[in-house]
Amino acid sequence: MKIYTKKGDDGTTGLLGGTRLPKHHLRIECYGTVDELNSFIGALRDQDLNSNQKQLLIHIQEDLFTIGSHLAADPIKNKMELPEVGSSSIEELENEMDKMDAQLPPMKFFVLPGGHPAVSSAHVCRTVCRRAERLCVALNDSQPLNPIILTYLNRLSDYFFVLSRQLTQDFGAEEIPWNPKSRN
Repeated sequence: MKIYTKKGDDGTTGLLGGTRLPKHHLRIECYGTVDELNSFIGALRDQDLNSNQKQLLIHIQEDLFTIGSHLAADPIKNKMELPEVGSSSIEELENEMDKMDAQLPPMKFFVLPGGHPAVSSAHVCRTVCRRAERLCVALNDSQPLNPIILTYLNRLSDYFFVLSRQLTQDFGAEEIPWNPKSRN
């Protein structure tokens, strides 16, 4: 199977169901940003994380492929049976956040992203996830999405923030508080 089809040379791309849209369409931006997030998660997974963290990141990547398939499908014309992201995936994220929160010092300030490559990668994942969520919320205003997609993306960005704090602790990195008065 060839990777290139030449069908997109005119600036359009096809959805599941056959509809062609311009590559700048909001729906394409949504699943493209979910795909970008998935790639950044792969870069995070390549860091020196523990096996449980890596396994959850694989689950998240699989969920994001599922979400991407829904975003890449014409909501009316698609007849393909698509996999679903279930509430158990959201519960898994919440359970992991609760476990990490139990080991972390309470949040008393905003923190500056960084301190270790893995911490920085988690913050990049968090911010790209927030962008994907914003785009999907905008799409949902005109073309309603399965609400679990929006919930999942919201929870996922929270997960990446808590993970960044956990990784800061795991790697003995410094958590630098944001101090807006320090430069005056």
